[in-house]
Amino acid sequence: MGVIASAPAKVILFGEHFVVYGEPAIVLAIDKRAYAKAELRDDKRLYLRSVNLNLAGYFENGIFNVEQGNAKEAKLKFEPLKLAVEKVLEIHGENVGLNIEVNSTVPVAAGLGSSAAVAAAVTAAVGALLNVKMSKEDVFRISFEAERSVHGTPSGVDPAVSTFGGTLLFQMDTGFKPLDIKADVPLVIGDTGVERSTRVQVAKVRGVRDKYPRVVEPMIRTAREIVLRAIDALKENDLETLGDLMNINHALLCGLGVSDESLEWLINAARKAGALGAKLTGAGGGGCMIALAENERLEQVLEAIQRAGGRAFIAKKTDEGVRVEQT
Repeated sequence: MGVIASAPAKVILFGEHFVVYGEPAIVLAIDKRAYAKAELRDDKRLYLRSVNLNLAGYFENGIFNVEQGNAKEAKLKFEPLKLAVEKVLEIHGENVGLNIEVNSTVPVAAGLGSSAAVAAAVTAAVGALLNVKMSKEDVFRISFEAERSVHGTPSGVDPAVSTFGGTLLFQMDTGFKPLDIKADVPLVIGDTGVERSTRVQVAKVRGVRDKYPRVVEPMIRTAREIVLRAIDALKENDLETLGDLMNINHALLCGLGVSDESLEWLINAARKAGALGAKLTGAGGGGCMIALAENERLEQVLEAIQRAGGRAFIAKKTDEGVRVEQT
């Protein structure tokens, strides 16, 4: 018998890039989820399959053998999951063979936290299968370690949102704290389909800041003010103010050079179609944008983004983090 667990993806609502300089960011779990199914095997192999990436292979005695897809890509995607499984097995106290099947509805490499959602879902599924008592903090810690094996020094915000769900305020020095937000936050997410490197975009911002510190420092302070105002707007369900703040936040990111043509097409299309606000989300230079719209305008905005060449879907805030779907 298998166990299925799932975890949500995320969008950064405000504060990306500025978070690197100690400012706060608002992150939201959305109702797109990654699913992981875990089953026991008779041997000691760890067999992994990703349905959406068409990759499969197994680890045996520390050696990876590919069965489907590109060997290098498969190993890269499966290594962090292997690490998460090993951490759960350590708590379990016994090494067992497992089949793990991952199926994610979250676009990959688009800044929506897909790898963290998968890691949290795998951790929870294996834990439930082996009857390992794990708190959400345990799931977070293990997913974070898995992320660290891929990204070097991630902020920890992706695994936090995937594990705990809801809306989080994140700051480098204080970590994350949940925000009690009742507002719906109806969004359209548009994926440019342009893959980008977070590292390259972060370096680009650092270059601009080093060259023009007296110009960029006030922009960083403005970004903080936007986040603080946005918290109030969220608590008051004031979508209009939220939209305005998204537009201002995007203008700052544009000024730092992290938007590009693929994003601008989609953002302009969304605003013309009646979105209250639209901005890039995540690292920029491709990846995804988000548009805030009243419920009755969502379809209109969605279609406008699609016509402008984006892959778009409607997303809502979810308060549910990682969960076991069935045992």
